[in-house]
Amino acid sequence: MERITSAKNPLIQSLRALREGRARRETGCILVEGEVMLREALSCGLKPRALLVADGHEGIEGLFETSGARCCSVPEALLAAVCDTKTPQGVCASFEAPRPLALKELPERLIVLDGVQDPGNVGTIWRTADAAGFQALIAGAGTADLMSPKVLRAAMGSGFRLPYVETQNLPDLLDALAESGYTIIVSDLRGDSFYARPKAGKRVALLVGNEARGVSEASRERATMRVKLPMRGGAESLNAAVAAGILMYELMREIEEEQ
Repeated sequence: MERITSAKNPLIQSLRALREGRARRETGCILVEGEVMLREALSCGLKPRALLVADGHEGIEGLFETSGARCCSVPEALLAAVCDTKTPQGVCASFEAPRPLALKELPERLIVLDGVQDPGNVGTIWRTADAAGFQALIAGAGTADLMSPKVLRAAMGSGFRLPYVETQNLPDLLDALAESGYTIIVSDLRGDSFYARPKAGKRVALLVGNEARGVSEASRERATMRVKLPMRGGAESLNAAVAAGILMYELMREIEEEQ
């Protein structure tokens, strides 16, 4: 492997820059950290560009050498300067970012984020959607950057597997979904009980709103159903990712029972 020891090396600077959205947009690349996540990215078919391996963490480079990626060994302190995490796991790499879906390719079961700002929530919802059997994620304006290292870490590989769409005009997209026969379900504290709802059908778009404000009024107006989970104890609400997980699994149970 090539050896790099200087923080001023252009490759080191370019990889560090991928922590920021502007560099990701300009290069079309993302930063992935840790051996587990690197293996996930490779298994999902993402194309690697460059790999950094800290001293004492050698071994994974063999998976990259045949891909044409640039493989470099670095001191552990230099890897830490590149990585977004406080305690790096010894390896990181740049990959070409997964491509978003075209709108005409949207599948039947969608999770839709309307301004969900916390990267941990976004990644957790993405991961849960993958586990539950939802087929794509849509992110509206104000949602955390899907390709940020924090979101991808929380998604634990689901950000590489489960396709996504980003839109700056979510109300228009919801209109298009409704015209295509989707049931648009909004998680709303002012809605009806989720367990008393009519059946949603197979084409479902579950909309989750901002952690503090909920869904926007423009999105709420386009809902086919407005539902809430019952709060039987003293809590007024649930974390956005927890609520989304319960709703997705319950909707999938209903869909599977009708098949």
